[in-house]
Amino acid sequence: MASTATDTEALERFMTGLVRRNPGEPEFHQAVREVAESVLPVVEAHAEYRDACILERLTEPDRIITFRVTWQDDAGNVRANRAWRVQFSNAIGPYKGGLRFHPTVTQSVLKFLGFEQIFKNSLTGLPMGGAKGGSNFNPRGKSTGEVMRFCQAMMRELHRHIGEDTDVPAGDIGVGAREIGFLFGQYMRLANRFTGVLTGKGLSFGGSLVRTEATGYGAVYFLQNMLAVRGEEVASKTAVVSGSGNVALYAIEKLVELGATVVTASDSGGFIHDPHGIDAERLAWLKDLKEARRGRVREYAEHFGCAYHEGARPWGIPCQLALPCATQNELDGGDARTLLDNGLVAVAEGANMPCTLDAIRVLLERRILFGPAKAANAGGVAVSGLEQSQNALRISWSREEVDRHLQTIMRDIHEKCRAEGATDDGFIHYVRGANIAGFRKVADALLAYGVV
Repeated sequence: MASTATDTEALERFMTGLVRRNPGEPEFHQAVREVAESVLPVVEAHAEYRDACILERLTEPDRIITFRVTWQDDAGNVRANRAWRVQFSNAIGPYKGGLRFHPTVTQSVLKFLGFEQIFKNSLTGLPMGGAKGGSNFNPRGKSTGEVMRFCQAMMRELHRHIGEDTDVPAGDIGVGAREIGFLFGQYMRLANRFTGVLTGKGLSFGGSLVRTEATGYGAVYFLQNMLAVRGEEVASKTAVVSGSGNVALYAIEKLVELGATVVTASDSGGFIHDPHGIDAERLAWLKDLKEARRGRVREYAEHFGCAYHEGARPWGIPCQLALPCATQNELDGGDARTLLDNGLVAVAEGANMPCTLDAIRVLLERRILFGPAKAANAGGVAVSGLEQSQNALRISWSREEVDRHLQTIMRDIHEKCRAEGATDDGFIHYVRGANIAGFRKVADALLAYGVV
């Protein structure tokens, strides 16, 4: 479906109104524009969507809860942070989305993440609405006791707004197994009930196998499906991965398992380039560095004698596969052009909105296989949904069962994107396909409810 002048005018009118209603929120504006470009022609072609103002309603959160979190550090000083829960849409199920602890967290960032979550959750086929939350608290450099006290203080307010049939938070950047444990323990103390109100829990208290690996594995499974359409596979290709958190580490693990050579990893300080490839042994060392010792990737370079590029991103390294798995807007138009010049075949977004709009435009103009985050990184929330199911049934599935479900979900997401994103010349516009497929399900639910 080619864009027309009329489509462009409609998009600009819509975005002008949205920016006016939501000033100073650039991340949210970017996320909405990327979706609106795809779905506005669908809205214009279906009077029922247009007359019910479905897109206008979907870009307005159901509610935003903002609150102060007051806690004490180890020195006895009273500290205060700001926290939010953005409950965006529960049209197809309870609100579902992670909690992020990072000094860059703002309302705009959480609104973009919550908006994306609506469509991502819709694509999984599971009954989950879209939400996101977090705080500008920075867990880096804090003691375990300080993190515990912050999490307990945050849950004293958050527990009023969540529940297994209302809103089910999970982890995100800065919120791992440790933080989820502290949050869940405080919830139980306050609510006096053991229920699946959080996902990403430890295996000893209701967590699911494969949840830690799910986002990274899922991104690679989606990549596999994209490559298969062109008769290609992951094996024997060189991959560049950014990040060194859960998503990156387990994307690397699955890529290596499937026969790719992964040559980079990064953190906020810079990236390492290991031409030898991050094999299983080196990956185990990197996991210990990042998960147990909470170290920096430069230590990997020092240990294995490879290059470390301080303050840089890895997109200048030649590769066929690129997986941005660190943070939003980490890959721009210039990076995209460099990757294309160096032999790029496919991109799968492991992080949320890691490519700028300009980068996406450059990649799609060259007909690169491009898996957008709302499809490619849906594996994490998919297994969170499976964790909810296991909690509700009071059972635990085996690793093989969960992984089989994950592969099926990622394959189904790919097929939905393929069906909606296929173009007349045989190219699959996965961005358009993901947006339209995710939108239709939620839009139809809102129509069914009437004006609410």
